[in-house]
Amino acid sequence: MKKVIIFLVVIIGLFAAIAVITKVQQNEKAEGNIYKKASLHPETIDQLNDPLYQNIILPDELEKKLKSGDDTTVYFYSPDCSFCKQTTPIVNPIAKKIDINLLQFNLKEFPEGRRNYGIEYTPTIVHFKNGKEQSRIVGAHTKEEFETYFNENVK
Repeated sequence: MKKVIIFLVVIIGLFAAIAVITKVQQNEKAEGNIYKKASLHPETIDQLNDPLYQNIILPDELEKKLKSGDDTTVYFYSPDCSFCKQTTPIVNPIAKKIDINLLQFNLKEFPEGRRNYGIEYTPTIVHFKNGKEQSRIVGAHTKEEFETYFNENVK
């Protein structure tokens, strides 16, 4: 019986050590991140160095842009959304080609964005004109559909 108890204690200790090491590694990766948060979701950490996710806007910055009446186009996404993972490599090159500053709002890190901007599904792209919502496109679409949306609603 003593051997079983010792074995269980060792196994539990190993799992605890692995959990602590994993958390420490994630915190190291997240140090000095663009989100200005000490702790990030693992999916976000995986995207920190991904060139497709470098035009991040924080909630305060977005609110400031909208209050000042700037025309702004925001891509609301979640790093664990499969449709977002399909959409990002499509919309980023289109936005760059058409010269649109497509700001990225991470709803996994800032879930209040769902309520504040009426986001029910991801991905959602919203274009704000004079600080007010002018148009939106929701869900995964073809390259042509996104090009049409940008050309008709943003440019």
